[in-house]
Amino acid sequence: MKQFRKVAIIAGSRTPFTKSFTHFNKVSNKELFTHVLRDLVKKTKLENKRLGDVASGAVMKNADDWNMTRESVIASGLSLDTPGYDVQRACGTGLETAAQIALKIAAGQIDVGIAGGTDTNSDIAGTLPKEFTHTMMDMQQAKTMGDKFKAITHFKANFLKPQYPAVKEPQTGLSMGEHCELMVKTWNISRADQDQLSFESHQKAAKAYAEGFYDDLLCEFKGLKKDSIVRPDTTIEKLAKLKPAFDRSEKGTLTAGNSTALTDGASAVLLASEDYAKENNLPILAYFVDCEYSAVNFISDEGLLMAPAYAVARLLERNNLKLQDFDFYEIHEAFAGQVLCTLKAWEDAEYCKNKLKQKGALGSIDRNKLNVKGGSLALGHPFAATGGRIVASLAKIISQKGSGRGLISICTAGGMGVAAIIEK
Repeated sequence: MKQFRKVAIIAGSRTPFTKSFTHFNKVSNKELFTHVLRDLVKKTKLENKRLGDVASGAVMKNADDWNMTRESVIASGLSLDTPGYDVQRACGTGLETAAQIALKIAAGQIDVGIAGGTDTNSDIAGTLPKEFTHTMMDMQQAKTMGDKFKAITHFKANFLKPQYPAVKEPQTGLSMGEHCELMVKTWNISRADQDQLSFESHQKAAKAYAEGFYDDLLCEFKGLKKDSIVRPDTTIEKLAKLKPAFDRSEKGTLTAGNSTALTDGASAVLLASEDYAKENNLPILAYFVDCEYSAVNFISDEGLLMAPAYAVARLLERNNLKLQDFDFYEIHEAFAGQVLCTLKAWEDAEYCKNKLKQKGALGSIDRNKLNVKGGSLALGHPFAATGGRIVASLAKIISQKGSGRGLISICTAGGMGVAAIIEK
């Protein structure tokens, strides 16, 4: 077998992230991803070049998005000989595509590729109920006028009522926020701690913008030059005044302030072998080292968003690392409560022994190393685009430091998790 090759992270690009139904209203997933793809291709001088592969995906897809990545590649400026394919692992899609492209490079199947993702809630096509489709099919297949008339008699007016995707777990009927409310109650996570983490996320993001950190990571789109969700002026007092959003009783602690907003945006990351990077004079920001996936029984045993705790534990074990062996931690802030539940689980010896099958507690992390340039609470969370945002930002952070190692942890719908290691 071939020796695995190191996988270099070269560059990233993303649109500004913005609240759904605002700046990118009625803009399609394909438009969003094509825009970042063009910017990344231009930035890295890859016009008219053939890449080994391009992988991207979206969670909130319309029927006409069925070959979205390939269509975006065609309009990107890359050689039309560059293939592309779609991926979907809920909120882990962007990190999943990076891992797949990295594996292809490591195995020697390709020398260079692009990974990414896009999502918009502002261009969702309503669909008619299946009963409408079935009635039309019955009419089409009917051989006589009598049979056609019989089929149309089954038609009801409510067959014309449009249906839109519901962000709820099919197995439980609960939204992700409702599931997270159950988690924070189980782990005794306070409202004050959730608001504090959210406040810190906004402060870090605002500081990063002031320092110009995001200047070369974002590309202007539809007149928007920066993420629109960052609130430099938010305070603990303002966050404390917000009402619970999912459990509206006095016991509810998740609010619009400590939960991610519905967001539109896209991201892409260029990955390559070391030889390809050197031959094409491309800078190496960091290396994509390893990735791990997990899933939990959230129906009757575990919290919906606890799967990353398992993925990280297995990832550390395989790479002979401790949780503390990292300079930076990028834990996706779907909800402040989710992050805090995960951190508390790693500190719990009984949980780590019984659930994660570890010898003892993984321990705590230095919170000063967590989401140092802001997280999803401040920057936003277009489901499939978050992974690309984190990979590119973390690679730049590590490159600026000149050394070090970073850990990525992303929770997803369906009780899954994706974790990865990046290092200089």
